[in-house]
Amino acid sequence: MPTTTWHVELDITERERVTRCEARLTGKESAVLVGEGTARANPADENVPYIGDELAVARALSDLSHQLLNTAAMDIEAHTHQPVTRLAV
Repeated sequence: MPTTTWHVELDITERERVTRCEARLTGKESAVLVGEGTARANPADENVPYIGDELAVARALSDLSHQLLNTAAMDIEAHTHQPVTRLAV
């Protein structure tokens, strides 16, 4: 059975207690999907950068997964010519 490989690249940047992450999915044919996530540290909280990284990455991956589900629904509709009314996550 052939194996298909997809890659997710995460770019994380932090500036002034704001962490941003871009999650880029490649390998799905020629399509590239990009999810984005942001985390902001409360000024009253201790600055712990890895927590901001975790939150920003989780949010970027969540965005990416929703985009991929939407893409799958559109692909199903294109093949079946029926609207997707329910897609289990």
